[in-house]
Amino acid sequence: MRDFATPFFSDVIEGLETVLNKSGYTLLVTNGGGSQSQELDRITMLKRRRVDGLLLSTFVDSTTKLRRAVESFGKPVVLVDRDIADIDVGRSLFNHVSGVEAATLDLVNLGHTSIALVTGTPDVRPTRERIKGFRKGLQVNELAAERSFEVTGVFSAAFARKETTSAMTSMSIQRPTAIISGGVQATIGVLESFSELGIQPGRDVALVVVDDLPWLRILRPRISAVSRDAEAMGRAAGNMLLAQIEGVKPSTVFLPTSYESRDTSTPLNSLTATH
Repeated sequence: MRDFATPFFSDVIEGLETVLNKSGYTLLVTNGGGSQSQELDRITMLKRRRVDGLLLSTFVDSTTKLRRAVESFGKPVVLVDRDIADIDVGRSLFNHVSGVEAATLDLVNLGHTSIALVTGTPDVRPTRERIKGFRKGLQVNELAAERSFEVTGVFSAAFARKETTSAMTSMSIQRPTAIISGGVQATIGVLESFSELGIQPGRDVALVVVDDLPWLRILRPRISAVSRDAEAMGRAAGNMLLAQIEGVKPSTVFLPTSYESRDTSTPLNSLTATH
């Protein structure tokens, strides 16, 4: 796992254990620590321990070294919301495009033409798919497609905080009237930036977060969110791995994401800054 300390990966692990324990398997979890070299070392270690199968949700998913490590593993492999092209492994994937597209389209329909997507590195599938959804949602409005922009980088709250503060205070670009935060760490960073700048989401800027965390549901105003069921992802990946261990050919399964408009999906003409 890229970082099993996050709520998302904790739920994925819970779903995996639910399935694997019932079939008599023990789940051994290792943390990649945000380092590709460490992840490759972990894969090598698991291969030496002759585990029955491998589930991967890596720091990046588009490198030659990772491809070689997976191809030479010698046991069933399932990618958990990651994608290595042209390789015969199982894949349990979220449809990130649909949820982010719906959120972006809603913001555009609310009058926003300057929207920022603050997210992580495009070196992993979720970011690439969220960018696709963002761009698709902008296509309905030429001005929005021209003025809106993406901020990509490391998956960290510090990066998202710095970039959000820069976007909200810059004199060289048009200040976004709506922000979509792509992932848990991005959401934390965006909210930290808002707090430091005295910006209230829903009043001063529209906000949609990707991944609906439990503590977000008790905040006021209620923050709009794109949700995904991490535990269902774990169960799907676990069942797929068990099937491959029994000799079933690798396949791909897609799980949905959904957008819920709440208090912070604010029409442009209702924001304080527009009056």
